Order: sequence, then C-alpha cells, then structure tokens
Amino acid sequence: MTYVTEIFRHPLKSHGREALQKVSLSAGMTMPWDRRWAVAHESSNADGSKWVPCANFSRGSKAPALMAIMAKMHEATQTLTLSHPERKDFTFQPDDTRQLSGFLAWVKPLMPIERAQSVRIIRVAERGMTDTDFPSISINNHASLRALSEHMNTPLSPLRWRGNIWLDGLEPWSEHSWVGKVFSIGSAVFEGIEPIVRCLATTANPETGTRDADTLNGLKSGWKHQNFGLYAKVIEAGDTTLNDEVKLL
Repeated sequence: MTYVTEIFRHPLKSHGREALQKVSLSAGMTMPWDRRWAVAHESSNADGSKWVPCANFSRGSKAPALMAIMAKMHEATQTLTLSHPERKDFTFQPDDTRQLSGFLAWVKPLMPIERAQSVRIIRVAERGMTDTDFPSISINNHASLRALSEHMNTPLSPLRWRGNIWLDGLEPWSEHSWVGKVFSIGSAVFEGIEPIVRCLATTANPETGTRDADTLNGLKSGWKHQNFGLYAKVIEAGDTTLNDEVKLL
C-alpha cells in the first residue's frame, strides 16, 4: 500500500517548515498557509500584485543558512514563530509592516553579505508563492530518497527537499511517471503536472544550514537528471491525513 508519511507547510517561503497531521485542500489552490508570504530582496521586482519567479526572493539556494529554519504558524492571529540553531526564536505577524524591521534584523545574520539582502515581505492574494506559475502541491517519494542516499553513501533528510506531502510504498522514481495521471491522497484528488527540477538549496543540511551533500551531482551521476519529486495540482477538494492511502485513479 502507498500511504502518506509526512505533511509539511512553509508559511514564509524558504524561511522554515512546519509538520502537520492533516490538511484540507481546495481545488486549484496551494496548501493553506504554504508559501503564503515570501521575502523579497533588494534586487527584486516583486510587489505582491502577481506571482513572480523564485529569483525575486531570498531563498536557500543562495543563502543555505535559511534551510535550518523551522516555523510555527498560529492561524487565528496570523502570527509566525521562526526558530534557527544560531538565533533566538522570533515571533511576528508578517502582514504588519511595523514588525518588518524586527524580522529583517533577525534574518540578516543568516544572509551571505555578498548576496542581495532581504528588504520586504510580500503576499499575493488567493495563492501561495510556489516555485511554479500555477498553484502547486509538491509530492515526494521516500523510496527515491532512499535510493539517492544509498547512491551517495550518506543519509539524506527529507527536510532538504521542502516538500508538502511525502509518500512511501512506491518504487523509486515512480512518482515521475505520474505526470498527466490522476490520483487520490485521502479524499483529495490530484493531477500530476511535472517533475521538480532541483536547485542548490537541497545541498544544505536542514539541521545546520551548511552545504554538506552534493545532491545535484548525485542525481545526475545516478539517474542523468536533476529531478526529485512531483508538482501536482488539486483537482477535487478533500482532506489529506498522515497514513492516508494513495491510489492512482
């Protein structure tokens, strides 16, 4: 049986992950609170009026220390707490511009001085700021992770990949064959859209924020591609919960 092992959301894009037990998904939408906000840097054109590519934002591929952030979202107050092994916990409301300076001061030591610095937080109405130009859910396969870990002779954490839903019970890399296919996870129904082409963010250790594993070379040397995981879209609303069964329809 193929089943759900982990569910994550990332309220502030590239700045922390939060594990969930259950999520309610809507057709044509991103996961609730996932990438709801994003941190624009000083060279960015992002203003919150529309989706823009990830190059406009501070992110783990350029600032690996960000990969060690964990997040806790309090939905009722729209308050976010960020944790990092090198920083004291910081709690703020990302929509409150009066609190922006506190966040920028908190994150500054985690940003390389040679990179464009973070300057503002943006939010696009009705969707998360995913890396795709459509509202996506990222789905990853533990069997693929085990295959890559074995090939690289090092254990690789699922947290490197910033996925939304993790599955087990599949063959390695079989998720890439789900492009164009329809499948259910719990009561939600998805369509596979495209494999996820990976970047340098995955080379950073999610516990320390330091680059310690050449995951991109591992993918290329083992399988001649740079793909890990599947971007999907929700086509029928429903709930997805840990241990839910996954079925191709």
